Amino acid sequence: MNANDPIIDGWRAQVLDAAAQGRALTIRGGGSKDFYGGVATGGAVLDTRAYAGVIDYEPTELFITARSGTPLAEIEALLAGRGQIFPFEPPHFGAGATVGGVFAAGLSGPRRPSAGALRDYVLGARLLDGQGRVLRFGGQVMKNVAGYDVSRMLAGSLGTLGLLLDVTLKLLPRPVEEATLRFELTEDQALALLNSWGGQPLPISASAWEHGVLTLRLSGQRAAVQAARHRLGGEKLDDAGIFWQALREQTATFFRPLAEGEALWRIGLPTTAPAFRLHATAANARDGAAHGAQALGPQLIEWGGGQRWLHAPASAGPALRAAATALGGHATLFRGPDAARAAGAFTHPGAALMRIHAGLKDEFDPKRVFNRARLFPEL
Repeated sequence: MNANDPIIDGWRAQVLDAAAQGRALTIRGGGSKDFYGGVATGGAVLDTRAYAGVIDYEPTELFITARSGTPLAEIEALLAGRGQIFPFEPPHFGAGATVGGVFAAGLSGPRRPSAGALRDYVLGARLLDGQGRVLRFGGQVMKNVAGYDVSRMLAGSLGTLGLLLDVTLKLLPRPVEEATLRFELTEDQALALLNSWGGQPLPISASAWEHGVLTLRLSGQRAAVQAARHRLGGEKLDDAGIFWQALREQTATFFRPLAEGEALWRIGLPTTAPAFRLHATAANARDGAAHGAQALGPQLIEWGGGQRWLHAPASAGPALRAAATALGGHATLFRGPDAARAAGAFTHPGAALMRIHAGLKDEFDPKRVFNRARLFPEL
């Protein structure tokens, strides 16, 4: 991992020139997540795909280090050969997905509630910052925590702090047994049961509710999965892998193409929150049955109630964010028109947290070279 790599040297020259000229640069791997976040405001593209390959893989130590442009599918095939997985089930959203794009987006799939988020599995990272410095954070094992919080902080920053060179991620063995069950339940019944089951020693690794059907995945040791199946009942779903992959990759029917002016909204809420509705006031948004509650269109509920998807006009952002905030959560414009994304795809963190974001940007990218406006319009 010598910093004097010709590719890195070329990138450094581009970065320093852009900083000197006041120009922006846009970091891109496979482009599979270009739709996510704000719209980067111009600049030449730094394509990471030439900087690819696995640097180190120790199956017995459960970690892998790979360059940012390495295809995600290539890494997952390597892990599958040793019976290992990325526990956070990262979505690809396209055949060209790279490990750098996964890291930058910070997205996790259906297993997130039981296994944790991507940032929980980041052991270390190397970054080329806006001053041309190659910075290393963290290490290859959990006990090496020097700079560990910084490497985790970079996950999900959408390339606004620098160009990821390589990343070390912790792995887990593939579950010995999995089974997927289905139950016919109303939304309220499903939320109540998910919260009840969440407090019990059940090997639940994923859940999804839509159109009166709750789908539940069990993962773990064979005895534990079989005991849970016997206890919970339900109808076993065949070809369950297809279902969970379609959910993860948003190729399921629910994630249909957007109509003009429409957006796909991701509502992050406490799992104990009631059915999500729009309300006349923020005050009565805490009560799902309050006067003024307005039903939305069909929703898909994941993560034990913690993640709720819905289609709504892109212009409905203020109302959706007010309702989500009143319930202790937030609303993200996950997919939608560029104009709406440019106005802010994410819920604004407030003045205090924005000062922290700006301070980090000043430290890593003082000339605002990388991915301008991709995370927040101010950055």
